[in-house]
Amino acid sequence: MLLKRTIDILGAVVMLTLAAPVMLALAVLIYLRMGRPVLFRQVRAGEHGRPFTLYKFRTMRQALGGDGRPLPDAERLTPLGRVLRRTSLDELPQLFNVLGGRMSLVGPRPLLMQYNNRYTPEQARRLNVKPGLTGWSQINGRNTLCWDEKLAMDTWYADNWSLSLDAKILLRTFRQVVRCEGVSHPGDATMPEFMG
Repeated sequence: MLLKRTIDILGAVVMLTLAAPVMLALAVLIYLRMGRPVLFRQVRAGEHGRPFTLYKFRTMRQALGGDGRPLPDAERLTPLGRVLRRTSLDELPQLFNVLGGRMSLVGPRPLLMQYNNRYTPEQARRLNVKPGLTGWSQINGRNTLCWDEKLAMDTWYADNWSLSLDAKILLRTFRQVVRCEGVSHPGDATMPEFMG
């Protein structure tokens, strides 16, 4: 695991260095188009279900309905936000989560804290490893998968992790990002809530 952490740090430093001009340009563009905040922050479940604050570029308007609750994702997602999600550029700030040790470059995607109590004992094994910027389910369908498929792949990764598997996932991730595949679930702007 020390080698994996070393790869995470080196990878995050290199990627942040290369992406810094793009991130700065995106921050300015988001500020001009959507105002503050530029970053979306949300508490997610990390390794062993421990909470941490995840960072992403904001892709949605802060719009509430008459009941005071946020409008559906499809109504809040902006045109710029759609581009950021399709190209996965909204994920770049998570490299700071990787540097801080709360995430890895590769692992199951970090999900909402309330999902922890909805997993079956088998699905909960996904929490045995750090969440990742990309993962096994991301290169095998991403958000086109149903929750059972996605969580089964996350569990498989947690049970079968290796450096060679991580390398394979990273290589296939670049291809997936270039093709802009699997960004949203069929019929949804993002991914429906996992209810267990």
